[in-house]
Amino acid sequence: MLENILRDALILFATIDPIGSTALFAAVTASMPPERRKKTASKAILYSIAVLLGSMILGQLVLSTMGVQLISLQVAGGVILFLFGIQMIFGKESGNPEEEIEQGHDPAVFPLSVPNIAGPGSIMAVIVLTDNATRSFTEQLMTAGVLIAVLLFTYGLMRAAEPILRVIGRNGAAILVRVMGMLLAALSVELVMDALGIAAWMTQRS
Repeated sequence: MLENILRDALILFATIDPIGSTALFAAVTASMPPERRKKTASKAILYSIAVLLGSMILGQLVLSTMGVQLISLQVAGGVILFLFGIQMIFGKESGNPEEEIEQGHDPAVFPLSVPNIAGPGSIMAVIVLTDNATRSFTEQLMTAGVLIAVLLFTYGLMRAAEPILRVIGRNGAAILVRVMGMLLAALSVELVMDALGIAAWMTQRS
């Protein structure tokens, strides 16, 4: 149980990427007054909770309706998470995020919530980590609790974005993002190996 919680925490931490989210938040809200920055951080986390918990609850139902087995999703998810980790390791920083936001759009929705916090990697992760075939309801609740804890941690970092970035600097943040990318790449390989192991066991039984 503790091993599953730790693995879930590492995967969710890597895919949600609180460090990268904090750096993006600091850049996007640099010109905002403190009160609006606070509201933007709160809304971004609330939107992310809604998207990720919705994916956790309805994701598997949608897949079963489409006739997609979760093992197939786990393999595909592992590959996507691996590519996501590689992108974190070798990715280049984009230009000024404020220039990429269309006028009239709430930055709490785009780019902070989607696709930054609740992106394809984290959506895929929550669906795979709450597989009804391998996880009990209690374990799924614990995964949901881990998800909420990671998002609240992200919120705390956003509220403290300026002092944190002053301490570690943008280079320090870039190093942490790449370390998390390496961890995510390793964990994604484990996901694929677990799925292939389950598939081999099911083949032998049949």
